Amino acid sequence: MTAAIDANAVRAALAAVPLPGGEGDLGPSGRLAEVAVRGATVTAGIRIEPAEAAAFEPVRQAAEAALAALPGVEKALVALTAERASGGQSAAPPPKPGAAAAAPRGPAALAEVAHVIAVASGKGGVGKSTTACNLALGLRGMGLRVGLLDADIYGPSAPRLFGLHGRPRVREGRMLEPMDGYGVKVMSIGFVVDEEAAMIWRGPMVQSAITQLLGEVAWGTLDVLVVDMPPGTGDAQLALAQGTRLSGAVIVSTPQDLALIDARRGIAMFAKVDVPILGLIENMGVFVCPTCGSAHPIFGSGGARAEAERLHVPFLGSVPLSLGLRESSDAGRPVAACEPESEVGQLYARMAASVWERLRAPAGG
Repeated sequence: MTAAIDANAVRAALAAVPLPGGEGDLGPSGRLAEVAVRGATVTAGIRIEPAEAAAFEPVRQAAEAALAALPGVEKALVALTAERASGGQSAAPPPKPGAAAAAPRGPAALAEVAHVIAVASGKGGVGKSTTACNLALGLRGMGLRVGLLDADIYGPSAPRLFGLHGRPRVREGRMLEPMDGYGVKVMSIGFVVDEEAAMIWRGPMVQSAITQLLGEVAWGTLDVLVVDMPPGTGDAQLALAQGTRLSGAVIVSTPQDLALIDARRGIAMFAKVDVPILGLIENMGVFVCPTCGSAHPIFGSGGARAEAERLHVPFLGSVPLSLGLRESSDAGRPVAACEPESEVGQLYARMAASVWERLRAPAGG
């Protein structure tokens, strides 16, 4: 059994990390934030101004190395965060004149990944993670090499949906090995933090964590990497769209007008960063009564299809709200893998085939 990590040793190790330009050490600078120890994983934040990101990247790396050297630490995650204190003032010292901004980086770990696609929604609670899980498994069912990154930092669902437990193995070079979920390579922040832990992270820290999950995981050769995005159209979405070679995005919505308003925002956001929309999926289209089998459009009917036609984006299909789908998801037995011949399993397979067809289509075709 791994020995408990000494929280005092963690802070002492971080405090001794030198700042750039001989400005002293991290501890006395007041830049250290969000230090947490969960099991064998340590996370921390370093407050900076956005223009200081390039100068402080070596500090971030040195902080991770200092933590990784501590007894009992299996994974260290240090993020640069441009937090804002109350009143809108920066929590970090003012930047020096001429400080350089960080250049966008494409993770080398994705060099052998043919396509990265985002599964996104304008709001939470529309079944985005369930859709991402089953789409990934639908693509895997076609014989493709598939990975799934659960980038929903605040509410990671992949461990439960794929029925996965435990911690990922750390390879040489501190690269995390993805876990196997029915033949899909899966990585989630949920593997390295406690299931009930509250992730109280500000936007820049979320961006940094997503970048590290992309770049510090041994994805290997993949045809498709599916990224389950956090809900909304904020910093995390833009970070992925602008810093990663995205082949396209799938938008998930329920049929009612309130959800469709947010879906429009998601489509508009990806359009602004030149990411093609691979399709719109309507989730919870109808409720299927488990007793009599009758269908009831609890959230309305046909709204997502009509919206897709209005916005000139492909409509991939409507997934019913069924007791069986909910039970299989909660049990970690996704229908696309465990019940591929069922009506819903076949629906996910067709939607996955449509997504793959669009990924293979020539640009502009």
